[in-house]
Formats: sequence, structure tokens, C-alpha cells
Amino acid sequence: MKHVQPDMKTSTEASTKRWVLALTSTASFMVSLDALIVTLALSTIRADLGASIEGLEWIVNAYNLSFAVLLMTAAALGDRWGRRRMFLTGLALFVVGSIACALSQSVAQLIAARALQGGGSALVMPIAMALLSAAFGREERAKALGIFSGVTGLGLIAGPIVGGAVAQGLAWQWLFWINVPIGVVVLAMIWRRIGESFGPKAALDLPGLAPVTLSALGIAWGLMRGNKAGWASTEVTIALAGGLLLIPAFILREMRARDPMVPLRFFRSRAFSVGILASFLFYGSLYGVLFFIAQFFQNAMGYRPLDAGLRVLPWTATLVVFAPLGGVLVNRLGERIVVVAGLLMDAAGLMYVATIASPDVTYIALVGPLVLAGAGVSLAMPAAQNAVLSAVAPLEIGKASGVFNMFRFLGATAGIAANAAIFIANCHGGTAQDFSAGFVAAVSLSTAFAFLAALTGLFLPARRATR
Repeated sequence: MKHVQPDMKTSTEASTKRWVLALTSTASFMVSLDALIVTLALSTIRADLGASIEGLEWIVNAYNLSFAVLLMTAAALGDRWGRRRMFLTGLALFVVGSIACALSQSVAQLIAARALQGGGSALVMPIAMALLSAAFGREERAKALGIFSGVTGLGLIAGPIVGGAVAQGLAWQWLFWINVPIGVVVLAMIWRRIGESFGPKAALDLPGLAPVTLSALGIAWGLMRGNKAGWASTEVTIALAGGLLLIPAFILREMRARDPMVPLRFFRSRAFSVGILASFLFYGSLYGVLFFIAQFFQNAMGYRPLDAGLRVLPWTATLVVFAPLGGVLVNRLGERIVVVAGLLMDAAGLMYVATIASPDVTYIALVGPLVLAGAGVSLAMPAAQNAVLSAVAPLEIGKASGVFNMFRFLGATAGIAANAAIFIANCHGGTAQDFSAGFVAAVSLSTAFAFLAALTGLFLPARRATR
């Protein structure tokens, strides 16, 4: 009997690890899927609820904004009050938010429900990685995180296809109903199969949460309302000025905090600061195009939602091939070359799309530039993240990763808001030609963001490549 017990213990530990990996990956897949799944149904939602472009922006950005600003606090809550407990709480909020989305009868209700979904997602994503790190030893952790990241990336790729299929074959509400049975099953299995774990009980920087939230909200609100209310209006001026003025207020708060949400000493590293800024810019470019491209395929080119989703695939699916390749090239060439080259590819592809986009353009003419842009940003993503995380001590990688993800989702929010503002300024009617004119202007702005991100990448320090 004594000889059997170690084998039984090893078998139990292996089973626990498999359950942790499977359940955290499934939850992460759901969350990443919902970040993009709604983009394919925006045209349908617009017709059904009478939403304006501004309303559609908030439907997407309510999720991104609440996710971004709650991300850092979420990781600290998991460490302090129990990772499993907070993981369950986050997933439950996500499921409740999904139900609220499906039951929404107005744009305002849907925006509020999407914000609740984003808040739940902010708990799920960082705590999922913490649970994995606690369950797997150092020698197994990289493989586990690789599988987890692959499944999460699959959610981003599948989002447009699933969204298009559901929007075309069912009502748009089913985009959210499908989360409910899966979420309930995963919640039950987490309760049974995952044990509790805790991290360092650091102080919560709740006072720092208010200025960064209000700053992001003010800037996004001003950009979204500028065309309709007037760029010189009191509403827009107060929103933009207040949002910008709250940035130094947030910095002062973080300088004085005992355990800051965003350790400002990280930014003393050029690699960290430049990597964060480049990521902010190219995620703004990426999400700005993602917001409009499926609508362009439907409203300007006349495709149905599923057909539009399939046509986005050559762009998003490049992640599968080129993101791993980017990781390999970083080891050989260093981050600076990969970031700059990748973002120049992205800018070139988007610039060509902006040049040829019209209601009469053939889809096959768009495939090449979409693949080029997708390949470029897929190369740049892991290189920029590696530059950021390599700039801090190993024990601080978790917090640095949180800062990186917060800024990339704030970049996504700003990108959608800015692209929608320039779209509205250039779309003067409801025809396919009008929509195309707005789309070209928005993609041109995203091209500029990608090019600025490439220029920013030039300031990354030259790192010695490893073989």
C-alpha cells in the first residue's frame, strides 16, 4: 500500500493540473470571444435597436473600458481574497452580464450590460493566469501558458466567424445566450475541481482607480461626442479637458501610493515605456479597423454577416502563424527590429486597403493587404510584450503584464473612439458610397496610428539577440 500512495498522489496532482488548464482556458476563450464577437452583429443591432454609430461605439467600448480600468485591481483582489473565489465571481458576473445583454431592449441597456461583462472579464483573465502559475511548476508552466494563450487567441480568431454565423442564422441576442449554459457548467466544475490559492496580500490602490477610470471615460466621451455636440461645445471641452487633466492627478496619486496600481518606476526603463506606448498606438489602430471592417463588408459591399465574418479571417488568422514566428525572431534579432518591421508591414497593408476600398472593389483585391497588415501586427505583438516584460524583475512580471494589458485596452478604446469620430465626419449619408468614404477615412487614421507606433518602436533599446 505504501508503494501505491505516491502514484495515487501523482495521478491526483496531474488530474488537478489538467482541470485547471481546461477550465481556465475555456473561461478565457469565452471572454476573448466576446471581445470581438459583437462586431459582426453591429449592423444587425443598429437596425434592431435604432443605434447610432456613437451607440455602437459604446457597445464595444463599454466592454473594453471596464476591462482595462479594472484589470489591475482584479489581480490584487485575487491575491488578497482568494483566486478561485474571485475567478468564480468574475465568471458569474460575465454570465449575468451576458443574460442582461440578451434581454436588452435599448442601446443604453445593452451598453450597461456590456460594461458588466467587461468587469467580469477583468477578473477572469489575470486570475486565470495566476491559477495556472500556482498549479504548474516552473518546468511545466511555459507549456501550460502556451496552451492557454493559444486557446485565448483562438477565441479572437473565431469571434468574427461565430458572430457572423449567429447574427445571420439566429437573432443577435444569441451571441450572448450561448455564454450562459457554458458558463454555468464551467462555474460548477471550477467549484469542484480547482482549489483555493492566495498571493501576496498587497494593499488595494482603490483611490488610484477613480482618476484613471474617469480620465479614460472623459477622453472617450469627448472623442465620441465631438461630431454630434460640436468640438467646441461645453460638453466636449469639459470631457476632453477633464480627461487629460486627470492623467497628472493619477500620476501624483501613484507616486504617493504605498502599493501603487501602476508602479511609475517601471517607466524609468526605456524598453518598458516605449513598448507600452507602441502597444497603445497599434492596438488603437487594430481595434479601430476591427470596429469597421465587418460593417464595410456588409454595408458597402453587400455581404451577409457570416460571409463578412469569413472574409475577415485572412486578417485575423495570421495570428496563428506569425505570432509564434515573432517570438522566434525576437530571440534572433531583438525586439526593436521585429516591432518596427511588423508595424511598417501593418501600416503598408492598411494604407493599401484605404487606397482601393470602395463599394466596387473585389474582395480578392483586399486579401493581400489584409494578410500583410495582419502578419505585421501579429509579429509586433509578442515582440512589444517581450520588451515590456523583460524590462522588469521576474517577481514583478505579473504586475507589469497587468499594466501592459491595461494600456493596450485603453489604446483599443481610444482607437475606436477616434476612428468613429473621423468616420462620422466623412460619412454624409446612408448609401454604400457614403459608408465607403467614412471607412476610407477611418482606415487612413489607423494607418497613421500604425506608422506612429513603428516610429515609436525605433526608440526601443537594441537588445543582444539570443540564440
